[in-house]
Amino acid sequence: MSTTNIFTPFTEEELIPKAEKLEVIKKGKQFSIGVPKETCLNERRTCITPDAVQVLVEHGHEIIIESGAGQGSFFTDLQYAESGARITNDPKEAFGQDLILKVNPPTEDEIEFMRPNTYLVSALQINLRDKDYFLKLAEKKVNAIAFEFIVDEYKQLSLVRLVGEIAGTVSILYASELLALSNGLMLGGITGVRPAEVVILGAGIVGEFATKAAIGLGASVRVFDNSLSKLRRLHTIVDSRVPTSIIDPKELRKALRRADVVIGALPRLNMTPIVTEDMVMKMKKGSVIIDITIDNGKVIETSELTTMEDPYVIKHGVIHCGLPNLTSRMPRTTTKAISNFFLSYILNYDEEGGFENMLVRKNEMKQSLYMYKGRHTKKIICDRFGLTYHDINLLIF
Repeated sequence: MSTTNIFTPFTEEELIPKAEKLEVIKKGKQFSIGVPKETCLNERRTCITPDAVQVLVEHGHEIIIESGAGQGSFFTDLQYAESGARITNDPKEAFGQDLILKVNPPTEDEIEFMRPNTYLVSALQINLRDKDYFLKLAEKKVNAIAFEFIVDEYKQLSLVRLVGEIAGTVSILYASELLALSNGLMLGGITGVRPAEVVILGAGIVGEFATKAAIGLGASVRVFDNSLSKLRRLHTIVDSRVPTSIIDPKELRKALRRADVVIGALPRLNMTPIVTEDMVMKMKKGSVIIDITIDNGKVIETSELTTMEDPYVIKHGVIHCGLPNLTSRMPRTTTKAISNFFLSYILNYDEEGGFENMLVRKNEMKQSLYMYKGRHTKKIICDRFGLTYHDINLLIF
């Protein structure tokens, strides 16, 4: 029996089947986390609680917390140290870690402390920023994620929703304080006394929780929004007990004249305010306006940015509050909520192999970034400040 020689460019060894190599995702300690002390807007919230620190340390992370970072939320340095964090008095050390967790965006001086390719996670408050701020951040070649852009697998702005739930409730509680201060009215109904009138502009998450809080106190509530679907959703949630309306100037003007409290809960980025100065002038003296979304564009023309030291101004006899960090009035609750979010957020990415791996794998992670290695990747920011836009999908494959 004759054998035929078959020509092949491979050796016999090369033709033997080999074991398939699969990617092994590196788990365990991925990064050190720095938590600097908040220095602006009298900020009292922080991103992480001692309990969350303990869990992260047990998962192999190194946590460096600047001394006094938790003071505003009534967490002591000792509590953080006992949970496994390292306490530092040097802000440069807190800003020199792989991941920086902050509530407010870093100041221009704090940007100087950052290292290239660091991950910065903080709020952005776009209405309070300018072009130079983004240019300075870009010089450091950082990867920046904003609270406002963090989305989950269901395409929901999860952290915005979380803080919005608190902001909606706090806005009514604070309005109640201010109303008692301005004209001695109680925000709510009592037997034989007409309930206070509350007008809420916006039927999103903030508007929904403001509505629930106002109803809970017994106030008479009216909600305005330009989205019928949001108004319909709100109707379902609150059992149709609240009259709602599309933003019709005539209807709005009528409602504002009767209002004791007005809550602005509609982001108006690059848009004109809904409530004009003329409408405010016709409101009752001693009534209260709280513009919650002032850091994302004014809802009320006369509102202006205020601080925790001077939380309100009086214009045309009406109290105006424009705190961009309104939830800082309830710092411990807000800190616990934000901390719970970041604990699951970090552990989730840790399990999947860290931030770099997730950038390649998950589209929602890409959408959370507004800067990648110093390049501006959010079109809304680039359009507003005249910056060069880079499509994140072309930078990360």
